[in-house]
Amino acid sequence: MTLVAQTSNQPLIVWDWIGRNLANIWDRTVEHIVLTVIAVGIGIVVSVVLSLIALRWRRSYPPITWITGLLYTIPSLALFTFLVPFTGLSLLTAEIGLVSYTLLILVRTMVTGIDEVPPAVLEAADAMGYSRRDRFLRIEVPLALPVIITGVRLATVTIIGLVTVTSLIGLGGLGYFILRGLQTFSSPIGTTQIFVGTALSIVLAVSADLSLVGVERILTPWREKRIG
Repeated sequence: MTLVAQTSNQPLIVWDWIGRNLANIWDRTVEHIVLTVIAVGIGIVVSVVLSLIALRWRRSYPPITWITGLLYTIPSLALFTFLVPFTGLSLLTAEIGLVSYTLLILVRTMVTGIDEVPPAVLEAADAMGYSRRDRFLRIEVPLALPVIITGVRLATVTIIGLVTVTSLIGLGGLGYFILRGLQTFSSPIGTTQIFVGTALSIVLAVSADLSLVGVERILTPWREKRIG
């Protein structure tokens, strides 16, 4: 069964090929998710440390954002190519590159979220006898969560897109199909593989974003009540 393009007799999508390769599609989808989860998870941990340093020693914030900003501006293909001689065609190469693209987004949103907590709220917490640590954990962090989760959403969607590039070093999840499709673009199988890789990447990005919106609502029920 095929979907035929209107301008020619060439099939656009070969649905039979999709049916025959469901197991491979599933494996590549899982690989895509795992690569994304590892990168975002490590990125969050590193960004929390960097944000705490920036909040404690304010003079460190400009250098931190400059370095993470520099990493963010390096083209992904160039970064992976640079890493290969040192770490090989490996998961480590992929994750070093992917994690580096999360840091600027996460550090900025974490620091911004804390900085945007209203001063009146902080003064009230001090008046109630909160220690600096308790005020940070029980007041500042919860109030900053909407901004922080927005950063996590942006970082996650960004990484889902960038994971496809790691197909050039033998990984890539759904990017495997896009790369194979580009290599055989003139054939119906090629366009089918591009369609599968692209469509499922979009589905993953949208699903992840909606899931994180749900997490935000669970973690900040007070915000929903205030909006309502």
